[in-house]
Amino acid sequence: MGTSGWRYPLWRGTFYPPGLPQRRELEYLSRQVNSIEINSSFYSLQGPSSYQAWAAQTPDDFVFAVKGGRFITHMKKLRDVHPPLANFFASGVLALGAKLGPLLWQLPPSLPFDAARLAGFFDLLPRSTAAAAALAQQHDERLEGRAWTSTDADRPLRHALEVRHPSYRDPALIELLRVHGVALVVADTAGTWHYLEDVTADFVYVRLHGDSELYVSGYTDEALDVWAQRIRGWQAGESPRTDHTIAAPAPVHPREVFVYFDNDVKVHAPANAISLAIRLGPGAGP
Repeated sequence: MGTSGWRYPLWRGTFYPPGLPQRRELEYLSRQVNSIEINSSFYSLQGPSSYQAWAAQTPDDFVFAVKGGRFITHMKKLRDVHPPLANFFASGVLALGAKLGPLLWQLPPSLPFDAARLAGFFDLLPRSTAAAAALAQQHDERLEGRAWTSTDADRPLRHALEVRHPSYRDPALIELLRVHGVALVVADTAGTWHYLEDVTADFVYVRLHGDSELYVSGYTDEALDVWAQRIRGWQAGESPRTDHTIAAPAPVHPREVFVYFDNDVKVHAPANAISLAIRLGPGAGP
């Protein structure tokens, strides 16, 4: 449970205490929530020293989700992305060590559903940190001298896909995601894009972008109660049919759930994350 990012000027003096140095903002937030989505990695390749510093500033049991680069998803549109994927994993992602959680791949609203394109991309994704290290070793000259291509232990890697084009409301998408073990992101976008709830992997990934206004509005107590109920169901292994599912339910077994609030504009995200964690009890927050 946490937020998408942590470095927001409007949070200073409101959520972050007045006078808190910017360099300590991650340290402060990571004591209020137990996971954060790194989104700077979407805009540009970060460096190993950044990932090392982020890992060092957070508690031992903290988990980061990492957002894949827009060069892969928005510019290359998932085609011919072997070199960019190698560069992404060589940029320092593996320096998070045991704190590396799911990888998020957000597709642009302009990209329609193409099963062959997605399957080709999924086949390239490493499913363990050892496989990611091997892929990272294939980076190109742009990362010479600043690549991180090793892992301290071989751990499973999990991937989540956020879709925004209406053509993804297709049972074939759900079947494809289940075959590849990729989670379909449950993305609440205040009605801006289609909302889907199908469970497709052994975990559930939720992004809450705003209840009534994208990136701006907060979630009421009543709305948080509803989300808490949904999350408990997923944790218990439920995969209910609803107006927002398009395929048969997934097999019943308990699942981890990762939830990130992205309604940061008016500083609702951290408060909403903390409030939802309280509703869910021990394990949902520090």
